[in-house]
Amino acid sequence: MRIEQHPILKFKKGAKIAFTFDGQPFEGYEGETIAAALHAAGVKVLSHSHEHHRPRGLYCAIGNCSSCMMEVNGEPNVRVCVESLTDGMVVNTQKGKGEII
Repeated sequence: MRIEQHPILKFKKGAKIAFTFDGQPFEGYEGETIAAALHAAGVKVLSHSHEHHRPRGLYCAIGNCSSCMMEVNGEPNVRVCVESLTDGMVVNTQKGKGEII
């Protein structure tokens, strides 16, 4: 779900771009965040709590919490709520606290 029209704000939609999430092809728009593209595609669970493994979704949307940390292009602990989507990006659900290579 994307907001197409708003009574006050104007949304300029960029070009459609492709990316992968957990090995599956997805599409989003240039200039939007990874979290926004995933949410629009129906992906609501972005991570799981470390201790109890409960699902976590988009929470703060400003990069302050750790609910949306994912592995992006091989880099762990990326907050996808503030990271812009780029063409060909590889996004994966992060297992645990992320492994730095």
